[in-house]
Amino acid sequence: MDKSSKRAIAPFDDYAQGVSESRELRKSNEAIGLRVRKGKLTLLSRKMFNVLMHHAQKLGSPGRNAPVVTEANKKYFWVPLADLARDAAYESNDTKRLKEYLQELKDIRIISEDNVQWTSQSLLSAFTLANPNGLKSRGGQIWVGFAFPPEVEAAVMRPDQYTNLAFVYQNQFRSGASLALYEICRRFLTNPSQLTARLPWTEWFDSVSGNPAGQGYPEYKIAKRDTFKPAIAEVNSVTDINIELIEHKLGRRVSELQFRVRKSDQAVIEFPAPPVVDGELLERVIRLGFSERDASDLVATNSENKIISTLQLVEERMAKKGAEALKQPAAYFKSALKNDWAPAVPKLEAPKIKPKANVETPEEVFQRYLAHRSKEAFSLCTDLEPEEQDRLIDEFKQQCGLPMKIRKDGLRSNVFRSDFSMWYAHKLWGEPSHQVVLEFALSNPKAHIES
Repeated sequence: MDKSSKRAIAPFDDYAQGVSESRELRKSNEAIGLRVRKGKLTLLSRKMFNVLMHHAQKLGSPGRNAPVVTEANKKYFWVPLADLARDAAYESNDTKRLKEYLQELKDIRIISEDNVQWTSQSLLSAFTLANPNGLKSRGGQIWVGFAFPPEVEAAVMRPDQYTNLAFVYQNQFRSGASLALYEICRRFLTNPSQLTARLPWTEWFDSVSGNPAGQGYPEYKIAKRDTFKPAIAEVNSVTDINIELIEHKLGRRVSELQFRVRKSDQAVIEFPAPPVVDGELLERVIRLGFSERDASDLVATNSENKIISTLQLVEERMAKKGAEALKQPAAYFKSALKNDWAPAVPKLEAPKIKPKANVETPEEVFQRYLAHRSKEAFSLCTDLEPEEQDRLIDEFKQQCGLPMKIRKDGLRSNVFRSDFSMWYAHKLWGEPSHQVVLEFALSNPKAHIES
């Protein structure tokens, strides 16, 4: 079912000189689908842990490239901060926040258990920063040293069974649940049955949500709507696999879940990922009254265009003369973000179109993609319980601004159904990224597009 190896992963030579790399992680199956005991596995912490494992595998052993040679430093894996930030799609100049995310990762405790052993451990045991020229110096290079607990290091460096994961996909995700579900399902891709393990839905929720295991669960229909469905749709939209939810019922209630996994025909397109958290943008959000953690989550899980346009809306409202002062700018920002009060349409700077007849313009490609994903969103909606469908339709009616007759006709009206599908797609996935639209154009060609 899974690729296996009994050999330790070989070290990469001349690491500091920047040897070419595969941008791929061989992730131990033990480290996939982790269940959290303390803390929370977010999108940022999941990405950071993957990047640390990738670089540890490249190095082959701790102590190599230590910028300051001491006995203590021989116990750390050493990576230039800029390389770590690049692979995590992180703003490379913000050392302070990078330290905080590493600390967040260090504070997470995870559970692993089998028939004979139960273990609670951290994902990261220690980390340090060093610059031979001085940490406050403007010159030199900042290095990050990190160390894993013994059990984690053994799984990272000598995995008996592992799954290959490409960074090109992990850097497209806007949700930690999507990344977690992708890793689990990717593990089962080579299973002859093309099926994942069959487990209680609460165990799936633990692994996918990143919340502490066993500390309260929503109703299944809420978990399906808010966690599983959006994650499935994002995995199917941006990765090399397609997954399908299989529900197993006990009586009338869903008790267990399983996923069917198939290889997608979508090609790997290596685009440089934008920073998942831009330091300057983060500062603007914090100034509205958010904690740094909450601001980071908002910036990481929404498109940059959407954050910028919503910030502009709120900042203009705060500066408006004669208007009543905003008592809670942070709450106003969250409402504006959630309800799309300031929608942004991403500009396609590429692909470039050859001046031929019947050739799509970038705007036409973008509109075709929106139509494609609106059909998928409508299909997802039809899978929901009737009362949930009614709730969504009522919410849309309050926001849509359509004529009264069309609102009364509801889904019987083609106009209503089309607008509702577009609205629900945006509610599920937000603004599409430039990369996603390009991938759609290349995998669903309608006319010749020059890149």
